Amino acid sequence: QTVPEELQNGGGFGYVVAFRPQGTVSWMQTVVASPDAARYVFRNESLPPFSPYEVKVGVYNNKGEGSFSPVTVVYSAEEEPTRAPTTVLARSISASDVEVSWAPPWENQHKGRIQGYEVRCWRHDEKEENARRIRTVGNQTSTKVSNLRGNALYHLAVRAYNTAGTGPSSAAVNVTTKKPRESCQTSPCRVSVQIYQAQPFYLIFFVRFFPVLYRWNRDSSTSVIETNKTSVELSLPFEEDYIIEIKPFSDGGDGSSSEQIRIPKISNAYARGSGSSTSSACTLSALSTIMISLTARSSL
Repeated sequence: QTVPEELQNGGGFGYVVAFRPQGTVSWMQTVVASPDAARYVFRNESLPPFSPYEVKVGVYNNKGEGSFSPVTVVYSAEEEPTRAPTTVLARSISASDVEVSWAPPWENQHKGRIQGYEVRCWRHDEKEENARRIRTVGNQTSTKVSNLRGNALYHLAVRAYNTAGTGPSSAAVNVTTKKPRESCQTSPCRVSVQIYQAQPFYLIFFVRFFPVLYRWNRDSSTSVIETNKTSVELSLPFEEDYIIEIKPFSDGGDGSSSEQIRIPKISNAYARGSGSSTSSACTLSALSTIMISLTARSSL
């Protein structure tokens, strides 16, 4: 940074740039006569890429030289990495995600720092030049690639990069994403509703049927199933909350409703089933105790 004019303390102000290869004793110096100068370029065609130099900058005016800044280390321009990452591995995590990992290039096989890695990913039916690119930063040697198509073959390759550019690519590895889970539309969840009476059992003979009312938790419309039995099975989609109510009905009219039963949404992962069964449905039980309230009808 340049020195403000009020701190230059006289005419003929300029800078003295001193530098030397790191680890050596003798300083090379050059004078930059302009007080507004903020940079100096040292050119040497034989300078190896990314060579460390110790640098300090001093000031002077017509009265003499001032002090130097603290010594700092700067590097000559680097070249892009010359070796590819090794041991590239990929595995499918889900229908839309894969994880890729790699090992850094061997030491002393690149001329400059490695600032990170670039992962290229393309589907088997796509062109490599249209590959998606994901960049990591620093020493990270694994990453996740998301938003992929399920049950599809992908190719992945990795290369290192720095300020000069990207290095050569590793050999591509193949991975097939997992198959998507069955949709909710084809795999409903079966909810078994059991009805228990709080009144003496003989009153059940007065009950003509039990309307079972159910609705989507976020919807005001209600669906009804009527049964003259003490159980009923509902087929509901996954991923939705449902509310169920039950009340008896006789010739005397409706009885008192049961308390609301909430059926929480169920993920497909829970309901995929196991063993030799080919059904991906699940079964839940919703238990309800109702108070039967009947109105006697006169036979006269």
